[in-house]
Amino acid sequence: MGGVCCKSEPIDFTQDVELKHFDLQTAIGKGAFGKVKLVQHKLTKQKYALKYIDKKMCVEMKAVDCIIQERFLLEEIQSPFTCNLRYAFQDDENMFMVIDLMLGGDLRYLLNTKGNLSEDLIKFYMAECVLGIAYLHSKNIVHRDLKPDNILISETGHATLTDFNIATKYNPDKLMKSEAGSPAYMAPEMFIRKGYNNMIDYWSLGVIMYELLYGKRPFEANTSEGLKKAIISDEVAWKSTRELSADCKSAITEFLQKEWNVRMGGDEKVSKHAFFKDLDWDKLKRHEGVPPFIPDTKNINCDFTHELEEILVNDNPLVAKARKPGEKSESPTRLNKTN
Repeated sequence: MGGVCCKSEPIDFTQDVELKHFDLQTAIGKGAFGKVKLVQHKLTKQKYALKYIDKKMCVEMKAVDCIIQERFLLEEIQSPFTCNLRYAFQDDENMFMVIDLMLGGDLRYLLNTKGNLSEDLIKFYMAECVLGIAYLHSKNIVHRDLKPDNILISETGHATLTDFNIATKYNPDKLMKSEAGSPAYMAPEMFIRKGYNNMIDYWSLGVIMYELLYGKRPFEANTSEGLKKAIISDEVAWKSTRELSADCKSAITEFLQKEWNVRMGGDEKVSKHAFFKDLDWDKLKRHEGVPPFIPDTKNINCDFTHELEEILVNDNPLVAKARKPGEKSESPTRLNKTN
């Protein structure tokens, strides 16, 4: 019997973008509402992170509003300190968002592989995070879920904020009320339920800073209620396992002020703190700061259990499927984005 060759149909790249325009590669992440794959555009060869969300599961989890809000927020965002949206489209089963790829992995991965980080490295990352937060706040967007997992490192060593699925727009003249975020990184005012403002993002930064230095968070407990009480009432305890500089301790303490109105926040105030003032903030704002660490990007810096799960557990692997007639994708041009 002769050999039979099955040729795939040629792709028309002038049409609205869809999944078949990308080569699907390694699974690199998993969140509450979706998964993330490394993909490469077949025409441009540009690599991206593809976030895809199962529509049915999204409805079952009552997460539709969160996903729609994330999509709208990403359309507003364009900063070197955030992961930016490049394409958005859908098929019958999934919604897709194609986002900037950061090859250095996230701070959780860096902490797990390198161990507790140096003060200088943390200073640089936190400064860039402050600029990212300040940018979001300038657009009246509060992130609400800052943690090491949601801070990615680019191949050139810069920190970028990602995962905006519980971020929200806010009115500067009104307090927010809904409890949202990852409990260990949530500010005390969220649990007291008297309302909160954008300063919750700077509290989270203080928790992250402490964790990157010690490998543990400043407030821990065996139960969720115990954790809330610790965050509301306990003072920061400095571990004897590592001696920190006085300026570093002071910065963490200022971020972790229980009262938001005395908490350190905003790039102007942070830049004047003793721990951060030796940085060239003008260069940082232009994204010209020199990173103290350049990640090795020969290999993908991520947890490979995501790919293992995809191979062994997933009974519905991601494949390109025809879309319903009339559905439209949104390209970088339509989103007013530039690479």
